Amino acid sequence: MTSKVTRYFTNGRFGQLHYRMAGESTAKPAVVCLHMVPKSSRSYHKILPLLGKDRLAIAIDYPGYGESDPTDSESQANIDCYAEAVWDVLEALELKSVDLVGYHTGCMVSVRAAHLFPKRVNKVINIAAPVFLQSEVQSFCDLYAPIPLDEQGSRFRTMWERIIHHRGPGMTLEMCADSMAENLRGGEGYEWGHMAAFNHAAQYISDIKTLPHPFLVMNLDDDMREQSERVDPLLNNGLRKNYFQWSTGFLDAFTHDVAEEILTFLNAQSSNNIKE
Repeated sequence: MTSKVTRYFTNGRFGQLHYRMAGESTAKPAVVCLHMVPKSSRSYHKILPLLGKDRLAIAIDYPGYGESDPTDSESQANIDCYAEAVWDVLEALELKSVDLVGYHTGCMVSVRAAHLFPKRVNKVINIAAPVFLQSEVQSFCDLYAPIPLDEQGSRFRTMWERIIHHRGPGMTLEMCADSMAENLRGGEGYEWGHMAAFNHAAQYISDIKTLPHPFLVMNLDDDMREQSERVDPLLNNGLRKNYFQWSTGFLDAFTHDVAEEILTFLNAQSSNNIKE
């Protein structure tokens, strides 16, 4: 029997932080799931009970996404801010040992969080590795620049077209609609997280080069496949594994199989003599 997902709030630096939990604390590290933007912890709602069968499983909304209050300005919305918000939640829960799972923007957040408190992190999983070339960063910034509101609904039409374009195997129209709804919850700051990620591109590369933790990159057949395939020479204590049968929407479409892959890596024996 799987546990249900329960939602909570705690105080953060810019107001309240929202998170979801399933399972209970055990001797195993809690697994902490970190979303892409402009989505939220809802991305993990279906998989959390499976990850939480024998441990605590948590998914956290960054400031400005899901139900978490936003930062006071765009300049404060950066990957370090999101990583610090993760630790604000984990401190409130008094968790001393965690595994981190990040998806797209969440990859950067998870690796940065691991560097902030390395002794408290056991393993790290990145769903994709957003290794951007400096020459392509500006083109991504241009692509994901905020679209002004207008009476023709240009912003919303573009959002929907992108969701359909990136739609992966098994992703139903209902799942697409859920994804669209999450975009809208970001309000006028919905693209702040994308800009934070692109501005963090060089730091992410530096961080994964020096990441001491056991590290798995799950490379999907999605819009980060090309970037993810650049990660191999940067890995310090990790590996890339391809999952080309999966793409956008896979967390909901193939939940049990994904949970099994994540737990297999997290449960594998490994030594962890990490220094602060």
